[in-house]
Amino acid sequence: MPRPSACSRRSNPAPARVSHHCLVAISNAKSTPDALSIPPRSTQQTEPPPMSDRREWVYLNGELVPADAARISVFDAGFTHAAGIFETFRVYRRKPFRLRPHLDRMFATAAALELVVPFDAGELARAVDDLLAANNLTDARMRITATPGSVPRPGLINPAGEAEHRPTILITSQPLQPYPPELYRFGMRVCISPYRTSRLDPLAGHKTLSYLPRLLSMRDAQQRGCQESLWFNTDNLLAEAAFSNAFIVHEGRLLTPPTTTPVLPGITRQAVIELARANGIDVAETPIDINMLLAASEVFLTASVLEIMPVTAIEKHTVGDGAPGPVTGKLTSLFDILVASECPD
Repeated sequence: MPRPSACSRRSNPAPARVSHHCLVAISNAKSTPDALSIPPRSTQQTEPPPMSDRREWVYLNGELVPADAARISVFDAGFTHAAGIFETFRVYRRKPFRLRPHLDRMFATAAALELVVPFDAGELARAVDDLLAANNLTDARMRITATPGSVPRPGLINPAGEAEHRPTILITSQPLQPYPPELYRFGMRVCISPYRTSRLDPLAGHKTLSYLPRLLSMRDAQQRGCQESLWFNTDNLLAEAAFSNAFIVHEGRLLTPPTTTPVLPGITRQAVIELARANGIDVAETPIDINMLLAASEVFLTASVLEIMPVTAIEKHTVGDGAPGPVTGKLTSLFDILVASECPD
């Protein structure tokens, strides 16, 4: 489905502005900023494409298996302790976009968290291709999940009769479910998360199965009529959104928080930085505080399935003139060209 131009302008009146002082206080508070009254906004997703009549397949521990026949131990540490990592990526015309950087990031996370991935990048890339063919998918959302597998339980160290634990590797694929086109045309409304990220958290900056805090922040956002949630760190600096990276245009420069904030080193984030540098857009990875965020003329989010999503409201504060801006529009067009060149027909 072609995406409407990010330069299209909103016809609705812009929402009332909130003072910088008010949102600074909100972002520094420990509780949800319930004082703001935000009109509800629809978060309904478009219906996914109909599933094929063919049986759905998954890749599990080296084999293609029917999804309804796939089995994972009830003692798998991914299930019992949320111990594990994952990668989500988008497929265009049966070609994964930047699969190797996704795999490199997964292996780097596995090394940092002392997890074993028992397949190399080549084997996983072939598994991705085989799974796409088995499910007859052209445009898709795929996920690779890796866990330590069924590990010895408390008080039982290599007990007799219990198989030596082996990591679990699962790859799944689903038809792409795009975001509503009106969000790209008019932009998202986001809120400030009541939760914080910390440099002391060993999971920060990694894509792990420990996702409940992000889900809670998204539920909070949806209850307040927003589509995403901006996280700050414990030093009151912008980090990222719940499921995406964040960019702002501030005083003519494109800025994004550095990975040391910490933030996830997003694959789409890196692609946008490369596109900006190659096309004369002044871009920098630099700390961003609440005042810079509120003074930004443009804000947008990036993620593999989301691609580039304009943000036109932060709670009751209007970003810029309340419509997706020219830098966002230019980068969106450049990103479409990049995808077409790397994932051709």
